[in-house]
Amino acid sequence: MTFEKNQLIDVLFEDITHEGAGVCKPEGMPIFVPGGLPGEKAQIKITKMQKTHGFGRLMNILEPSPKRVEPECEVYKQCGGCQLQHLSYAGQLEAKQKIVRDAMERIGKIPHATIHPVIGMDEPWNYRNKAQVPVGEIGNRLVVGFYGKRSHEIIDMKKCYIQMDDNDQAVQIVKDICQKHTLRAYNEEIHKGVLRHILVRSGKVSGEVMVVLVTRLKEFPVKDAIVADIVKAIPGLKSIVQNVNPDRTNVILGKESEVLWGEEVIYDSIGDVKFAISAQSFYQVNPIQTQVLYNKALEYAALTGEETVIDAYCGVGTISLFLAQKAKKVYGVEVVEAAVEDAKKNAELNGIENAEFVVGEAEKVMTKWMKEEIHADVVVVDPPRKGCEPWLLTSIIEMAPNRVVYVSCNPATLARDLRILEDGGYRTVEIQPVDLFPQTGHVECVVQIVKK
Repeated sequence: MTFEKNQLIDVLFEDITHEGAGVCKPEGMPIFVPGGLPGEKAQIKITKMQKTHGFGRLMNILEPSPKRVEPECEVYKQCGGCQLQHLSYAGQLEAKQKIVRDAMERIGKIPHATIHPVIGMDEPWNYRNKAQVPVGEIGNRLVVGFYGKRSHEIIDMKKCYIQMDDNDQAVQIVKDICQKHTLRAYNEEIHKGVLRHILVRSGKVSGEVMVVLVTRLKEFPVKDAIVADIVKAIPGLKSIVQNVNPDRTNVILGKESEVLWGEEVIYDSIGDVKFAISAQSFYQVNPIQTQVLYNKALEYAALTGEETVIDAYCGVGTISLFLAQKAKKVYGVEVVEAAVEDAKKNAELNGIENAEFVVGEAEKVMTKWMKEEIHADVVVVDPPRKGCEPWLLTSIIEMAPNRVVYVSCNPATLARDLRILEDGGYRTVEIQPVDLFPQTGHVECVVQIVKK
């Protein structure tokens, strides 16, 4: 049977995607419907059909799931920031474990690995320590918020339920001050205006706050007055930075930053390790769960103090410095030069002398290290969503460490890479998913991998 656009049909949802879409399979045809939950019977309207799958709109829920809840956020249905607020938190954790399990079975062909229940948060709200929100205008009024689903329309909001309260308040204060001084928002269609984004970073432990004004122009007439008002209005403020992004782009930050007031960095801690955070530093947005994640990585590395460790995507040294507390020597490698400079500063900040950081592509640097007879007992990888480069996996297999610890933000690319390591002589022992991003479809995993 073929389905047609605008056709109404009754369905049973069987699954949910990481983007929060319910999956039903009438006549065996997968149809994705935002808002549907597994086990629910509902009426849907077909919105688009392709050869292998289709898309629909939820019209009526005939039999709701017991896990369905009323979203906390009043703009949840319009905003594209969260995907799972309509699912109870226990239901979210179950769904994320299933996403990991399905990826391992379907993509990785790894049925033997133990997949633990997802470690969730006691309080799965107000956890993000970084708010970066676009600025727009409605009439003559500045608005801040997140983009609507599949659009570039800003949903005006006073509060985001996954942001730290202090960040929400700081964003509103900065917006109101800019409004008072009639600073114009950037208009991406005509490439005019000044203020593109407001970014606020807060130290969860330190309480220090940084405000970043992302502007199209470096110079604008009310800059000094805006800075003076922000300094008076925000408690805990340590830094105001201007980032200039003159390009027609959807990339948030430009290349040029200038401190307008206060310090260049703020500080925060994860466990016993202290970090300096600049406007452009990568720093995990949920430090509570990051500590859970890194402690698990440390456990899987099984360090006794005698091991040499290579951290192949070291970034600003977050995992490297955790590992250095227990390892004999840690080598971190990262392709972004600014991140390596941050990693070196963070090592110095913590008095850690057994961590060394190098700029370069991990597979090339590891090949060079092998020629210099530097061999790792443990290799740790924490790649971006696209997973590890194939050459890096080949380099790991050639170096033959006893253990590999894989930290992943994408179960699909994780499963693909684990299959390559399994075929290269390794065995996936256990996978611990950790919920770093409650109310969204994202799930992080830490994997223990040993040489066969």
